[in-house]
Amino acid sequence: MRSACSSRRPRVRASNWRAEPVRALAAAFLLCAGAAAQAADYLSVGENAAVLYDAPSREAKALYVVSRYYPLEVIVNLEAWVKVRDHAGALSWIERKLLTGQRMVVVVAPSAEARQRPEEGAPLAFVAAQNVALELLGVAPGGWLRVRHADGANGYLRANLVWGA
Repeated sequence: MRSACSSRRPRVRASNWRAEPVRALAAAFLLCAGAAAQAADYLSVGENAAVLYDAPSREAKALYVVSRYYPLEVIVNLEAWVKVRDHAGALSWIERKLLTGQRMVVVVAPSAEARQRPEEGAPLAFVAAQNVALELLGVAPGGWLRVRHADGANGYLRANLVWGA
């Protein structure tokens, strides 16, 4: 009589080589999704003036009035209201209909010198004073941003001179 053990073939664990690329792709996707969740989302005020409230209601306490193009970081999205953070770190609520997707930044340094090229020694394009909103046109290597002043002048400035990028 044969023993049960001797009649069985040794069990060999098959390599699942087809699953490895899928696992790698899933891991890469999760890493990217996590990074995207960390990236800040910014909107700008689209009206001449907008009131920021302490709660998502017009009956709530009015905190500030901000002007057109002022950038705000999105914290929470509700149907008609958005909880936002301003450049000073203050949290408030604004009606969604008052916001636009146009990307803007606000100068937080005493002044910001925009250059014609993204280099320290490049010729000066314009100078923007503190609290001036600039349109964000793009991101350049080396910590530079391409921006446009309200008067139409374009240039590059260091990202650490503005908030909202």
